[in-house]
Amino acid sequence: MENQVSPKLADEFLVAYKAHNFEAIRNLMHVDVQWTLPGNGKISGTAVGPDAVVERVKTIIGNGIQTTLHYVLIGQNGLTLSLHNNAVDESGRVLDEELATVLTVEDGRIIKIDTYLSDVPMMEHYFGK
Repeated sequence: MENQVSPKLADEFLVAYKAHNFEAIRNLMHVDVQWTLPGNGKISGTAVGPDAVVERVKTIIGNGIQTTLHYVLIGQNGLTLSLHNNAVDESGRVLDEELATVLTVEDGRIIKIDTYLSDVPMMEHYFGK
């Protein structure tokens, strides 16, 4: 059986993310997209819809997070991005974590994003509650 998901979608998402091209990110999202992130921090919970996903990306970028890609893992119905996030804010708070972001794809668009973190308390501390 041939894979249904092209790694090109991950490339497009990452290029748009790094370029802060929010319209391109919005265009990659299915109208019913949901993005879950663990914990009780400012960015935790479920973002519903393309606009909410873009707002979460803006919050992450706006807090100085540097994201490094380790791998793109390809599945039958989606992709997983193996990533590393790090940052130090003006007050000295540190974020240094590994994460996996799972992109579920439907009809060529991202319909679900699930993010798994190596250190949820660190994320909560960095972003506040």
